[in-house]
Amino acid sequence: MADLQKTIKQNASLSGVGLHTGAKVNMVFMPAQAGKGIVFRRTDLPGQPDVPADVDYVVETARGTTLEKDGIRVATVEHALAAASGLGIDNLVIAIDGPEIPILDGSSKPFTQALIAAGIAELEAERDYYELKTNVFYTDPARGVEIMAVPSDTYKVKVMIDFNSRVLGFQHAQLNDMNEFDQEIASCRTFVFLHELKTLLDNNLIKGGDLSNAIVYVDRELSPDEQDSLSKVFGRNDMKVTTDGTLNNIELTHQNEAARHKLLDVVGDLSLVGRPIKAQVFATRPGHAANVEFARKIKQLIKAEKGKKSDAWEYDLTQPPMYNINDIARILPHRPPFLLIDKIMEMSDSHVIGLKNVTMNEDFFKGHFPGNPVMPGVLIIEAMAQVGGILVLNTVPDPENYLTYFMKIDNVRFKQKVIPGDTLVFKLELLSPIRRGICHMKGVAYVNGKPVTEAEMMAQIVKEKGLSD
Repeated sequence: MADLQKTIKQNASLSGVGLHTGAKVNMVFMPAQAGKGIVFRRTDLPGQPDVPADVDYVVETARGTTLEKDGIRVATVEHALAAASGLGIDNLVIAIDGPEIPILDGSSKPFTQALIAAGIAELEAERDYYELKTNVFYTDPARGVEIMAVPSDTYKVKVMIDFNSRVLGFQHAQLNDMNEFDQEIASCRTFVFLHELKTLLDNNLIKGGDLSNAIVYVDRELSPDEQDSLSKVFGRNDMKVTTDGTLNNIELTHQNEAARHKLLDVVGDLSLVGRPIKAQVFATRPGHAANVEFARKIKQLIKAEKGKKSDAWEYDLTQPPMYNINDIARILPHRPPFLLIDKIMEMSDSHVIGLKNVTMNEDFFKGHFPGNPVMPGVLIIEAMAQVGGILVLNTVPDPENYLTYFMKIDNVRFKQKVIPGDTLVFKLELLSPIRRGICHMKGVAYVNGKPVTEAEMMAQIVKEKGLSD
């Protein structure tokens, strides 16, 4: 089943204050079409300009992630982005009438609740994953930061933190299934040490904070004067330090809530890559600056790969094929309507390239979605196997006396539908040498240079008596 892009079914509204500006902000999540991505729309400014949620537009990472395009800023975007990413939402317009996303309770939970209430809708386009092909590293020795991503079939994140503090030392958190983000990670709130909080307050840098949206860690005893000062700042008379080493404003949702919130930030910041990724991420002592730099490294890989020539073989229809349909029929024991390839254009000891011209006259279109014809995926795989069969049969002097049997098919992916008028280009390469007639190969089918199907296949040719009679 195709993994489709998602948006929401209807608008969802939230209101709150910005953590650093203290400004009241009204915010609306709005549906968006496939391919739009996530954009922030400043409705308080002339022309309602958009700022894309893209790492190329990050301009600041102190105490949060800030985007800017053409002089238009949106600050503290990470918690809203984490909510969208954690729910698998690819396309959104996030309208705000101020310069900063509201802090709310300091977590992603209010955002996930609003998005879920709005209803998540699938769109008629597949998710455009970036599948990591090699390990990626980022380090900041001065801060003890290390982030690594390795190839994976899914998106997984593991975070480790250590603040060398008696109240907040080593913690770790992991998320192996993004479907669990809302339950396991979304409610985990931002945190701060008391000495950091005092510095921010003294410099008027945290105008929208209160004791409902941050965990405050205290690694020393508070003097009576400090307790009085905090009581005045936050309007409470019972300020004290709990046995967890935090102020008594809120109870921890998890003992490792700090590590889980750091994981939340990683998810939010890495969504700025602009595409869902398939990778396993390991982050030690991450922060917004490191997360963003790591996202930039992945974005650079994506740009570099886009700049490379497509893996699809570029064929020239004016050139004669290596084997035409009559040649193929002399090698393969198939006949129409089950002879599914038209030409072999290129072949070596380790690879083969063949073509299939898909026309409306195919017999299978009479019964397979006749009003909206789509080539069945199993027949794409069969055509791919027939191309591969030419490669393995080329190793024997009398291929007409052999049959080819499937032994195994793995890692099949259908990425795009194939319809009448398409020309399928099959490129198959050996994954191991052919031994005793057994062939193990990787195949990719392309239409217009874009991969539509891929699979790993193992087959064996067996000599059968009487085939050439």
